[in-house]
Amino acid sequence: MSDVAVLPLAAPVIEALRGVCTATLTTVLLKKGLRNLWLRNVRPLQPNLPRQVGRAFTLRFVPTREDLATPASWGAPVSTRAAIEAMPAGVIAVVDAMGVTQAGIFGDILCTRMRQREVKALVTDGVVRDVSGVLATGLPVWCQGVAAPPSVAALTFVGWQEPIGCGGVALFPNDVIVADSDGAVLIPAALLDEVVALAVEQERLEGWIMKEVQAGKRLPGLYPPDEANMARYMEWVREQP
Repeated sequence: MSDVAVLPLAAPVIEALRGVCTATLTTVLLKKGLRNLWLRNVRPLQPNLPRQVGRAFTLRFVPTREDLATPASWGAPVSTRAAIEAMPAGVIAVVDAMGVTQAGIFGDILCTRMRQREVKALVTDGVVRDVSGVLATGLPVWCQGVAAPPSVAALTFVGWQEPIGCGGVALFPNDVIVADSDGAVLIPAALLDEVVALAVEQERLEGWIMKEVQAGKRLPGLYPPDEANMARYMEWVREQP
């Protein structure tokens, strides 16, 4: 397996991104020419999950092959069990299940162990099984849904901490994932600081615009702001503590 080290994510970065919704992040990334970083068909397993932020720890499945995808494979050195034991605290497990929905990649026991290892969340374009138990673990999950059969019924696990595709998005270890009620968005690791700064400012601007709209102001010239409204906004910013 890859020996890619998981880079620490600074506490101020985590705190900043917890205050930025994925809708705002997609807008910021779009302005930078990045249109394909929202993971498709990846939804919160239950409503009202708190926003999660973390480095991506990647796992990869390929189509099932009967000589490899067997119950015996669960005890192999290359297995989902071994991958979970390699996960450091604070990461988000991002699993490439190729969009397969007829077999659950993880169930309650594996999610319990991930929770013990302080993994922030599980994000996959596949599905989970043992859904009642998974929900009981408290591990936040974003996925396509649920299915009773085990992963080996439709998938073969092949590795972790390598480039993957999930929800139509290319992910690399140490990219950053933000997941909330709108789904999951990837921030490329190399662009993290720039995107965080832009996203925090975009969130503040949109908060000001919302107050203006709630006060009855017309949208043209306000959203997006023209020169006059931008000047008003900047004056408001200077007045803030």
